[in-house]
Amino acid sequence: MLHGIDVSAFQSSAYDTDGLSFAFIKATEGRSYTNPRLTAQTKTARDAGLVVGFYHFLWPGNLTAQADYFLKHAPERSGDLLAVDWETTGDGTHASNAEKDSFLRKLKQLRPDNRVVLYCNRDFWLNIDTTSYAGDGLWIADYVSAGKPRVKATWRFHQYTSSPHDKDVANFSSKAALKDWAGDA
Repeated sequence: MLHGIDVSAFQSSAYDTDGLSFAFIKATEGRSYTNPRLTAQTKTARDAGLVVGFYHFLWPGNLTAQADYFLKHAPERSGDLLAVDWETTGDGTHASNAEKDSFLRKLKQLRPDNRVVLYCNRDFWLNIDTTSYAGDGLWIADYVSAGKPRVKATWRFHQYTSSPHDKDVANFSSKAALKDWAGDA
């Protein structure tokens, strides 16, 4: 298991990378929000030699506009990961299962050289998802022992805690294996 982190504007741009192999960085949300620390947080990850991923917090509706907005702000680099954060929005709604699937496919179409993964919590995966479509991989949030999410699905990444910050593990034998997978879209 490899260790990683996911960060957003709530975390410092100079987060600790000791012992980490990867970092997911929030890039955008909807069609108007961009993480003001995106550039600095990306530099921290790249300077540490981490595999870098970017995620978009998906809102219902306007999927093409959201995909374009996300990809306008997420750096285009081979080997970077792209993730869709599918969960309840601030106004209590969420993108539908069909919208989630469509968004993942749109990203694959627009950036065929990047791996695309779905991030969601266990409840969404078990109770809202009806297709089990996760693009190139599932990133599941379930706050239990690292690497032991309570889902039967094959997963690539597991967010196992949010305290004091979001910590993740990746189901790869080595950092080289993760880099190979990420670069082999």
